[in-house]
Amino acid sequence: MQQTGTIRAFSSLYFSTFLMVLGAGLLTTYLGLFLAKEQVDPLWIGALMSFYYLGLVLGSKVGHKLIARVGHIRAFVASAGVVTASALGHGLIPDLTFWLLLRFLVGMGMMCQYMVLESWLNEQADNHQRGTVFASYMIVSYFGMVAGQLVIGSFPELGLEPLLLVAIGFALSIVPIGITRRIHPAPLHSAPLQITTFWRRMPQSLTTITVAGIIVGAFYGLAPAYISNTGLPNEKVALFMSVTIIAGLLAQWPMGKLSDRIPRSRLLRTNSALLTIVVLILALLPLSGTLLLLATFCFGFLAFSLYPVATALANQHAEQSERVALSAVLLLTFGLGACFGPLLASALMQLLGNFMLYGFMALCSFTLFLRLQRVNYSQKQAARIVAAQQSDDYVMASSDVFSSPLAAALDPRVDEQMVQEQMLEPKTEPAQGDTTVSTEAASTEAASAEDSAVVPEQAEPAQSETTVAANTTAAPPEQHQPATDAEDAEDAEDTIVSRLAKRQQQDKGD
Repeated sequence: MQQTGTIRAFSSLYFSTFLMVLGAGLLTTYLGLFLAKEQVDPLWIGALMSFYYLGLVLGSKVGHKLIARVGHIRAFVASAGVVTASALGHGLIPDLTFWLLLRFLVGMGMMCQYMVLESWLNEQADNHQRGTVFASYMIVSYFGMVAGQLVIGSFPELGLEPLLLVAIGFALSIVPIGITRRIHPAPLHSAPLQITTFWRRMPQSLTTITVAGIIVGAFYGLAPAYISNTGLPNEKVALFMSVTIIAGLLAQWPMGKLSDRIPRSRLLRTNSALLTIVVLILALLPLSGTLLLLATFCFGFLAFSLYPVATALANQHAEQSERVALSAVLLLTFGLGACFGPLLASALMQLLGNFMLYGFMALCSFTLFLRLQRVNYSQKQAARIVAAQQSDDYVMASSDVFSSPLAAALDPRVDEQMVQEQMLEPKTEPAQGDTTVSTEAASTEAASAEDSAVVPEQAEPAQSETTVAANTTAAPPEQHQPATDAEDAEDAEDTIVSRLAKRQQQDKGD
């Protein structure tokens, strides 16, 4: 019930999203099929898709300024008007150079619309329902894209009717936004881009997002022409595109759960390896019918899950204060990849043949796999080196207290009687007048007493507890005078440990 209430609360935004994405998907597939029917070079088809994604990238800056100046609703209405006019312009002026400009304007307008919708949802969704709100938003977007592919199957002649439907979809998307009763969101605030910093910190995530943009951009721009060139009718092309997009929708939940249970870097490597195999099968084997649909389903499942898993991996290594800037960098990286993907793929298709669409994707996914393997190996080697350096730099703490008999006396685990028997009783009595100490214990104790008089000067700034204890038991400076042989022997016996033991015996006697 709570989920139903959440969807109903944002129903106007969801309905506008559905109509907008339906028109965008219908327009993209229509242009690909129309140019393939007219036997236009694949390079032009790729260029049209690249200009669309270029408009998306640059539209983020323009859209931010527009929303900040006139507000969300007016910015959405103005952008929808520009997109509607641009869609109709494809039917009025059949010139490919002019179409490049129109695709650029469509990209800019749609980016502004996306910014309005997502910022509106992000601001007014509560934290406990944010996941449900955006999951519903993504599901509505996928269903709108699928609906656009299915509509194109009803127009095998590819006349002006699909363009009219695109214009109707964008025009009607204004209505739910214009009559909504939800509170107007606050103006957007810009976030500085930190591209170089994030690339150094998150090479696996941003590399994956770049390749995902290349693959997704090439697929949306060139897959309709690829399937049409194999001789399939438009209804089969629409089914092929719909199955691929539905697979991408179905992949979101299981891949998200899987990424929470196993390392995301390992999941990305596995995904890229499997994707390489699938696209090689599509490129090299003459598939048709059910096998072709099954293969493209696997492709959509793997290709459309690269971006969300890589985004989760990037946010895993980012602080909360960096999330806004990171989101901007991720979108920019994906958009740049999608700009170059259709151009490169279409150039290879024109030079080597139709099969190079998936051959190019196989090359990209295999390169991604090698790159992820190398980065992961480098990171592991760096971690081992750091661990080894930390192990070598660690030295056991030591001082004169630990190496002197005082350590045994201060150790609470040592019996006091054992200390007196083993450390305080000399083995032999020193001869009177003898200048040397006859016992090993006496010599050790004398050395310890001498060190204890020197160490406090060197360690004076630290003023540790052991240093203070040595200072309190050492002889005062005015007593350091030339001593006779008898005094040396007496000083040798009267060490720190003996004084401490005597004090302990006195305490017992008391």
